[in-house]
Order: sequence, then structure tokens, then C-alpha cells
Amino acid sequence: MPDDSAPRTAFHDLGAFLALPRINSLVLSPGGDRLIASVAELAADGARYVTALWEIDPAGQRPARRLTRSAKGESAPAFRPDGTLLFLSARPDTDPAKDAPAEEEAALWALPADGGEAYRVLGRPGGVDGVVTARHSDRTAVLGSLLPGAEDAEADARLRKARKEAKVGAILHEEALVRFWDHDLGPALPHVFTLPEASASAVAVDCGRVGRSDAAPTLSPDGALLAHVVEITDDTDRIRGAVAVVDAATGKRLRLISADDAQFSAPVFAADSRTLICERGTLSDFEESYDLTLWSLDATDEQDRGRDLLPDLDLWPGPGIPSPTGDAVFFSADQLGHSPVFRLDTADGTVTRLTATGSYTDLSVSPDGGTVYALRAAIDAPPTPVRLDSSGADQQPAELPSPAPVGALPGTLTEVTTTAEDGTALRSWLVLPEGASAEAPAPLLLWVHGGPQGSWNAWTWRWNPWVAAAAGYAVLLPDPALSTGYGLEMHRRGWQDWGGNPYRDVIALTDAALERPDLDASRTAMMGGSFGGYMANWIATSTDRFKAIVTHASLWNLHSFAGTTDAPHYWRRGFGDVLRTTERYERSSPHLRAAEISTPMLVIHGDRDYRVPIGEALGLWTDLVRFGVPAKFLYYPDEGHWILKPNNAKVWYATVLAFLAHHVLGEEWRRPDLL
Repeated sequence: MPDDSAPRTAFHDLGAFLALPRINSLVLSPGGDRLIASVAELAADGARYVTALWEIDPAGQRPARRLTRSAKGESAPAFRPDGTLLFLSARPDTDPAKDAPAEEEAALWALPADGGEAYRVLGRPGGVDGVVTARHSDRTAVLGSLLPGAEDAEADARLRKARKEAKVGAILHEEALVRFWDHDLGPALPHVFTLPEASASAVAVDCGRVGRSDAAPTLSPDGALLAHVVEITDDTDRIRGAVAVVDAATGKRLRLISADDAQFSAPVFAADSRTLICERGTLSDFEESYDLTLWSLDATDEQDRGRDLLPDLDLWPGPGIPSPTGDAVFFSADQLGHSPVFRLDTADGTVTRLTATGSYTDLSVSPDGGTVYALRAAIDAPPTPVRLDSSGADQQPAELPSPAPVGALPGTLTEVTTTAEDGTALRSWLVLPEGASAEAPAPLLLWVHGGPQGSWNAWTWRWNPWVAAAAGYAVLLPDPALSTGYGLEMHRRGWQDWGGNPYRDVIALTDAALERPDLDASRTAMMGGSFGGYMANWIATSTDRFKAIVTHASLWNLHSFAGTTDAPHYWRRGFGDVLRTTERYERSSPHLRAAEISTPMLVIHGDRDYRVPIGEALGLWTDLVRFGVPAKFLYYPDEGHWILKPNNAKVWYATVLAFLAHHVLGEEWRRPDLL
């Protein structure tokens, strides 16, 4: 007999949902015969995720198989030309050196192409933070760090030991940027080092400091050149990214690619080992959002200022992925609630959309240029490895055996569209729970994305609407003004006024959704994080139409936020100097309208959030208490902008659902376990 009490899907049980495996990355071997995925799984103690490497058959015939297994996990896979698989791990060395540290830091490991045990290649004081290989050369690059005053690894190790023994954690800052997302910058400074080959005996060459961005350095296919992102900080209002090109054998800088009115990121070399392709973004200012394109130039010719590869594309491309055959560049770009793969033919500039639906990342191209491998996700599908023909338009990808299936979903996905007051076409996704009908309409949860320049177009583990659907809610995922994938004009509509068109678009899409007979207009709630949290606060001060509002990592007082966020330079470019140009702050800051709030609110924030510092939540909470608003404050001392630890995430979902059940469904308040 079947167990009727068992959850119908993994989304009906928070423990089962959080235990689902998650694919984080996908890389292709130089020979095109092996695909390696990083897959995170819940550890045995349930308190953390551990990442392992899995092999996926590019032909899709064999099931995925696990390659690595350790308590510390393995990540950042990269191939050497001979097929050796490199990766990072803090697993203990099976044959440690006499003076090896007792506490293992992430080191570089290798797994031979013909099988056998993995072995430790090299480590550095402070650990190895990344690895990059060259397609046709044994030269390897690793990311690490050096303390100020340390010229080499030995001096760095001595300084680290001295700080540890003296129990000194202080950091002396001499540059504008001091924090990034969820961690302090310094005292060690990030550097990139090259090695003639990935071996313990190789002598590392320091190729300079790298920027704090997530963009990895890149080696030319022949291993002669290295390119990496640096930050230009001479003008604190115009801090921007640039690309340094370095002789990979000597560390000598050959060129700095920069501009006063633009920033460069995500460099990658084309097949000729001399052409460099980067993302080039204009700098935003008080009047205009930034724009983004792909840029091509000679890596070492100072006279070559480069050219726009996509002059007619009104979308923001992701990093370019050159074909090994040299005739094309592939990229993904947000478009109308998706993020398809595009092919740019370098000979004539023709752009072909290879997929019509889904959101694609981790693109790799086969050696003959005929096949593209990627991770495909969607609102209703987690990242899954797929195979594409490199030239066919709007094709359906071939799914490859996935090591991380999620099973059935507790509902269906559709779209809601309408027209804004100014005539702009608007769209959103709508997740419908099982059983929603005119006879049994579902309560509606409006869920606004962050960014604000982003889009609901892919699967998310942190903000998963299917958990809410399993609890019976329909979830509306709108793309209002400022969203990506709708052209530059969509950014312009919201750039001048966060509480203007973005707010009106969200409400217009909500009204359009509630025209459906299978939704209950008398039972609605709203939630959002980051910019979505700002919108939650703005909605709370503007209307009482919702029965409950959940605001996560949200902006409340734009005046104070301008000086405490980790990126004040970017903020000033868009909103202006808070001391001189105050009208946009006055018009858009919800804290000035605190007395208007009457809707019950759940405030959620992590103390390690440096993008939207905890002071925003404290100020909001103080005002809610002061004005007698029914409210609760879920505070995480050990989390940042995102709630990442599994048990903390479980408490997050449980608290949100309990708060909504109380105020939207009329159920008795039930304090979640562990709180």
C-alpha cells in the first residue's frame, strides 16, 4: 500500500528540498571527449554542502558517474592538454610534507587522464583560490594572495604565521574598497601566478594583483599570454574594471586595456592566441544606465582600441566563448524571460539565436566547433547538462544524463502579460500550484527579483517559487522596468525613479494576474530580496492591498545606504552625491514614508551582508516597532546577502511560510522549530 502521508514531491518537505543535489559548473576537455560537472550535495551532518566532481558522457549514452569523494569536497575543475583533470580541494594530503600545516587550506590537485588516485600538486599560504589552464600548453595559472610586504610565498608564510601567533586580525586599508558582498578585503591581496606546468617543482611567477570581481584570469591557447581584470581606483567616483595583459612566462605587463568612460571584464583569448574578447560596459551616470557589449582587440597592440562585436544587439551579452576553430564566438544573453545561446560569426558579424527557451551558462565548444555544451536552466528546470548544434537556430537541446535531477514539480508554469501606462509591453512568469481553479482559487504571492538589473529567467535555489507552490500559493515573478532582456529603454524607464515605473509595472502585472479566475484577489502577499526587498518596502509605504509583506536584505534609508554599501562608487553614479544631488534620494527612499505602513511585515537580514548592510534592516525594524506595525525580524548573525547554510535556509523558508500562513491564510501563528 502506498504511504499517503509521504510528501508528493521534494518541494513539499523542506528537508527533502534542501537535500536535492545541485550542479554548479560544467567544463569540457580539450579533446572534447569528457564533460566534468561540479555537483553539491548535502553533507552527512546536514549542516553544509560538499561539492564533488562527476563525469558526464558528451554523447549522452552512459549515465553520469562520480569521480571524487572526500569530506572536504572538490571544485573548480580544469583540464590540461593531456587530459589530466585539475581541481581544488582542502582534503588532507596522503603524503604531507614535514612542515605541512595541520589545518588544510585549498590546494591544487590532479587526477590522471588514465585513472588512478588523485594527487596533490601544490599549495600556497592562504590557499589556492582558482586554477586556469591553456588549451595547447602545459602552462597553468593559479589564483592566490600575498600579504602586504611579502614578495614571495616564503615571506608570506612567515607574515601569516606571525599574525596568527600574535592573534592580530586588524587590517590597515589604504584604498577606497574595503569589503565585497560578504567578506572583508585584506589584509592579503589577491594575485595571479603562472607555472610552466602544474607540478610541485614548478617555480611560480607573480603576474600581478587581480581585481576583486569574480572574473577568472585567462591564458591564451598557446600559453604565452595571460589576461586578468584589475581595478582602476584613481578616481573614487569612477572606480572601474580594466584588463591587464601579461607575458605569462615572465609576469611582465604588456598592456593595460582601460578607458575613462568604460570598464572591461571577462577577458578570453580567441583561437589565434592574440585576439582578446572582453565584456565592455559603459559607466552609468545620473542620467543613464550602463550598457554592455562584447569587444574585440589585439591583446598586445597599444594602438588597437578595439571594436564592438555586437553593435546592433539591444541585449546584454554574457562572457564570450570563442570557438577553437576561430570562426565564431558564443554567448548567452537575457531575452524576454529567457537567456538563450547566441552564435556570432566573426567573418560577417551575423548573430544567430541557437535556442528559443531556457537560460544557459557554462558554455563550452567542441574542438571541431560543431557542438556547444552548456548547463540549461529555466524557472521550472534546474541546471542540466545539454548538447547543442553550433549553428542551428532556435533548436531544442539534447539533454545529457544529469547527476542532479529534482523529480516532479508541485504545479505548472505559465505567463502573464499586460501593458504599462506608457505603452511598454510587460511580462512575468506565473507559477500555479496543483489544484488551482475557479472553484478553488489559489492565494497569490508576488515575488520581485533583485538586481535591480536582472530577470526572472532561471532556476534558483535561494528563492525557489516551487516551495511556495507546494504550500498552495501561486507565485507571480514579474520583470518590471530596470529588468534585463528587454533592451536599454527598459532600463531607462526605471533609472530615474526606483519607486516610479518599476513600482507601477509590478502593480500592473499583479492586477493582470488577478484577472484570472484561478487566483484569489482577497488573499495576496508580496515579498522580495535586495532590490526586491526595496520594492517590498516601497510597496508597504504605498498601498495596503497585500495582507503580508516579506522583505529580505532590503534597502530602507537610501541616504545612509549610500555611504555604507560595499560599492558606494557605483551607487553615486546612479543616484548622485547624497550631499549635493538629493532629489532622487528624497523621491525614492522609503524610510521617509515609514508612518504610512500598516501591512504586517517580516524583515530578514544577515549581519555579514556588505552589499546591503545590516543597518538597513535595523532602521526598518526600529520604524516598524515605533509605528506599531505587526512585524517580525529574522536575523542571521552568520549569513550575508544570501542565506546559504542548509539549516539556516530551512529556517528561512519555514519562517516565511509560517508568516504567510498566519496573515494570508488566517492560520494560527506557529513559531518555526529551532527559533
